[in-house]
Amino acid sequence: MPTPFEGGCHCGAIRYRATAEPAGAAHCHCRDCQKTVGSAFTTFVFIPRDGIAITGQAKSYTVTGESGGNVTRSFCSDCGSPVYSEVTSMPGMVFVKAGSLDDPSWVQPGMQFWTDRQQPWGKIPGDIMSFATNPPQS
Repeated sequence: MPTPFEGGCHCGAIRYRATAEPAGAAHCHCRDCQKTVGSAFTTFVFIPRDGIAITGQAKSYTVTGESGGNVTRSFCSDCGSPVYSEVTSMPGMVFVKAGSLDDPSWVQPGMQFWTDRQQPWGKIPGDIMSFATNPPQS
């Protein structure tokens, strides 16, 4: 994984630069993620909050996720691009949408979760760690 790396929304109003090594990458199949990205799942990298600088004014909203915890989703109010999320179950981490990276070619998700909500037309090929709901917290 390259460090630093950059990304942002489609129109460029929101930009970020990560200087911390990502803690990992994953796919999420929960219905909330499906609805916010308009597809079968979302793919993201998670980064320590103190290792990412975000510029521009993101619009955010908070929902109660399927796990019962809060998920705050941030997106561009101009172009509508989802950019990042923060979850109460993993404080101090930012979940950057892989599609918002300037170069997403290096992303290699090591797990997928909420596979009990996985759409039959959106199955992930290969053998990665899978969880029916959220992965266990350590």
